[in-house]
Amino acid sequence: MSRITSLLRRTFGVVKEHVGTDHLGNKYYYIPEQKSWTGRLLRPRRLVEAANPKVFEYIEGIIPSEWDAWIRGRRKQPPTTEELLQNERYREQIKIRASEAEERDKALQAKEYEEGLVAQPVQTQVKGHASATQFGQTDFSEDPVSTANTFQPGSWTPPGSKK
Repeated sequence: MSRITSLLRRTFGVVKEHVGTDHLGNKYYYIPEQKSWTGRLLRPRRLVEAANPKVFEYIEGIIPSEWDAWIRGRRKQPPTTEELLQNERYREQIKIRASEAEERDKALQAKEYEEGLVAQPVQTQVKGHASATQFGQTDFSEDPVSTANTFQPGSWTPPGSKK
């Protein structure tokens, strides 16, 4: 430890070294191992000063994952600007590929539905709420629906068919 650093620490207390700033404006600092004024050894620490320091406004993901890994000690060196930009481009490519795959999947499903290879997914319709007055009343419809307590085998016929 240099004399100047030692003098600064004795005069101003904890000295933190600015390591970097992310694109959101968060500042990252490293506090090296040092002795307190009582002679006790303090371990090195890493910390972040948030651009928006209000705790109740914290949003998950406000700290980039590379900086989060450095803060938590999962990586030794802080991320470089080039690394951050490269990872951001990679994340964007993944989002584009995911949306393309989703579109291809939707097109394939639509084609299979049209060809009759796959049945349309069943959509549950909730009619009313349990506290509503019409809840539980039988509602006659041509749709093949059963509540299991009113079902009679062979009682339903498709619409438009003759009996």
